[in-house]
Amino acid sequence: MDAFIFIIEIIGTIAFSVSGAMTGIEKKMDIFGIAILGLTTAVGGGILRDILTGCIPPQTFRNPIYAMIAVITAVIIFLFAYTGKLVYNTKIFEFLVFLMDSLGLGIFTVVGINTAFHTSNEFGHFLLIFVGVITGVGGGVLRDMLAGNTPYIFVKHVYACASLAGAVVCVYAWDSLGATRAMLTGAVIIVLIRFLSAYFKWNLPRIR
Repeated sequence: MDAFIFIIEIIGTIAFSVSGAMTGIEKKMDIFGIAILGLTTAVGGGILRDILTGCIPPQTFRNPIYAMIAVITAVIIFLFAYTGKLVYNTKIFEFLVFLMDSLGLGIFTVVGINTAFHTSNEFGHFLLIFVGVITGVGGGVLRDMLAGNTPYIFVKHVYACASLAGAVVCVYAWDSLGATRAMLTGAVIIVLIRFLSAYFKWNLPRIR
């Protein structure tokens, strides 16, 4: 189980770091800004999760491997763009950011729930779901704020709602399916909802 969690956390860290780095490239940031944006997107949700669950100092500072991977990933993306191997194309960039963001969202939502499950037996279902959603969307919100954008969760493709749906399924399937299957099911549901919402252009009602 520990190996499984570590592997999906690494995948999620890389996915969110790529999404942050590509947002920085789109905003014409320098290598430092891109590295910081990749780092913040990758570890921001985890830091918020640890603060909520009383895990102080946050895991990011006690085990810096995730921060290191996030920075290295962001720098690699920068170098690809800087050397011309990653040519800017609005549609391609938007799709890659969407893909990495969806993958990171699914993974970190269920990882957040797993961490909360193992932090205290006193956490009720509501708090477990809340921690999962905060872990999933936190990094993206911080990324968008640093990049000067309206946070993605408030404007497009039922972002937070996808995280919420996957978190609910994960929490309530935990006992019946077991931790690993519940986490995989929750993550797949989140990514599936994100793709369906993009394809069918699902959005929450808003005032025009």
